Amino acid sequence: MSKFDNMRLLKIGIVVLLGMTLTGCGGETSTSSSQTLNFSEDNGGITLPDNFQAVVVADSVGQARHVTVAENGDIYIALEEEKNGGSIAALRDEDGDGTADQVEYFGSYAGTGIQLHDGYLYSSSDTSVVRYTMEENQLVPRGEAEIVVEGFPDQDSHAAKSFTFDGSGNLYVNVGGPSNACQEEGRTPESPGMDPCPQLENHGGVWQFDANTTGQSFEEDGERYTTGIRNSVALDWNENAGKLYIVQHGRDQLNTLWPDYYTVEDNAELPAEEMFAVDEGDNFGWPYTYYDGLTGQKMIAPEYGGDGETAYEGDEYEDPIITFPAHWAPNDLIFYSGTQYPDHYSSGAFIAFHGSWNRAPEPQQGYNVTFVPFDGAEVDGEYEVFADGFAGQDSLSSPGNAEARPTGLASGADGSLYVTDSQKGKVWRIVYTGDEE
Repeated sequence: MSKFDNMRLLKIGIVVLLGMTLTGCGGETSTSSSQTLNFSEDNGGITLPDNFQAVVVADSVGQARHVTVAENGDIYIALEEEKNGGSIAALRDEDGDGTADQVEYFGSYAGTGIQLHDGYLYSSSDTSVVRYTMEENQLVPRGEAEIVVEGFPDQDSHAAKSFTFDGSGNLYVNVGGPSNACQEEGRTPESPGMDPCPQLENHGGVWQFDANTTGQSFEEDGERYTTGIRNSVALDWNENAGKLYIVQHGRDQLNTLWPDYYTVEDNAELPAEEMFAVDEGDNFGWPYTYYDGLTGQKMIAPEYGGDGETAYEGDEYEDPIITFPAHWAPNDLIFYSGTQYPDHYSSGAFIAFHGSWNRAPEPQQGYNVTFVPFDGAEVDGEYEVFADGFAGQDSLSSPGNAEARPTGLASGADGSLYVTDSQKGKVWRIVYTGDEE
């Protein structure tokens, strides 16, 4: 087939067998064995592996954070700030072309986390987790939100309360550390760290709650599941492993806070972003240590006596299972359970990297969706960049200049991967289309 023919097919849409349930006009449902998806000629500005294509579902829903997709294809996106009077954007594709024909807004709990679970839509603000009862074929819930957990500590930084569920009725909520490195004087050159760090009492870990009980409070009902985590916006329960996994935002400002020990180049390349397999009671070492991905060592943080060369030699803190370059800023994690993609992707992890300011004055990095192969509970190979080009330019000096910043991930019932953007609220649906002759 010629390049011209391929382009013509892209313009008129390619019939992709997805075997999914479509939602038609007026809330009625119909079952179809195919959809005609209107793929974007340039995949909506991103690059993908061969035989993958993307539909731009929507291009401006608001400052999108995490995303979840219903069995019928309806999409729900948590917003960092309210838009059109709502903190959640609800999207419906009525004609099966992959783009949203109906966009509604509801809710008053702007934040990051969102997930459909056991007939409810759960979402989170920076201080609470709520849920809405979802009725069949209703895009927007009729009832008000119920409080699941409230009273999370107010904090000026790392406040996102992302969350996930296991298969045993438990809810896991990220409570990030409210500082960079628990210094006596925050982000002040050569200020020592508080030892022990008092912030770890109510921050810097993941807390566990009952997913099925409303009216809980952080202080009275939460149980600290793991500690020593600076901020794990990206977390997911891996059903194949029966275990929680997180990807941590590493610390900032090694050079600006400790110029005697670290160069500008060190500041851009350290520390690694770390992925952890979590068992209850684990401690991952923040703020006392960080991980040097260049040498493969856990290092003593300079606030606690480190000098950039002294490795941590104890066994109190757990090591990562895989690392990524510094300051990529992992913002979502999902384990792929669909069957649409090739076997290579089965049960592996997709991670959305949001990009960060802290590589400055060196060029920014991240702004991609990365894939990590898994075999059961174990990483089974090196990470690979799956979707790239979100930033819209090769050299980026500031996150604000990025065209898009990947923030949320979800898998649809048909196995498509959905990606959200926090800049303007663009939404991609990535589909495996198979070999083209």
